[in-house]
Amino acid sequence: MTSPTAVLATALAAVLGLSACSGGKNAVDQSAGNQFRYVQANKKGSVIEAVKRKQAGPVTGTLLAGGNYRLSDDRGKVVVLNYFASWCPPCQSETPQFDSIYRERKAAGVQFVGMDVKDPSRSAAQSWIKDKGVTFPVVYDEAARTAIQLGDVPMAALPSTVVIDKQGRVAAVYVGSVLPADLTPALDELTEEA
Repeated sequence: MTSPTAVLATALAAVLGLSACSGGKNAVDQSAGNQFRYVQANKKGSVIEAVKRKQAGPVTGTLLAGGNYRLSDDRGKVVVLNYFASWCPPCQSETPQFDSIYRERKAAGVQFVGMDVKDPSRSAAQSWIKDKGVTFPVVYDEAARTAIQLGDVPMAALPSTVVIDKQGRVAAVYVGSVLPADLTPALDELTEEA
């Protein structure tokens, strides 16, 4: 017979598994002595005060559709970097919802960029993006090197979302699934900034 404590522990593990996906001990490539350090994330919907924002690092990567992506090319726009993997259940609903926001807001200067991390197959990632109808650019970054390039931001689990302001500074970091209602207040505030 299973004890009530064991049943509760199993249920808690299942709930946590549905709310965020762990990339395991190698969630971020730590080669060449670089270490990814965890810092506090924002409350969903909030942004870091402008005077406290730090410049984002030089994020670059190879796009699933071909070509290269450079965060610096999006200076002057609000950029949402969405870290996800196709096998992550919360990502499977969040990423298509983000595509809807992207289509609604791209004319207003909001750019979404998917960061497909921890998918072992580029072709599987491409198929998943196509099946979900994702139209924003997606960087294939199995080793999550872009998280290191970005700087000292949390990446404890997938999905994770980093919002960059028009000046290229980290304006918000959200760990775990984000609903459109959580993200739109931050986008409204950041698009109004000079």
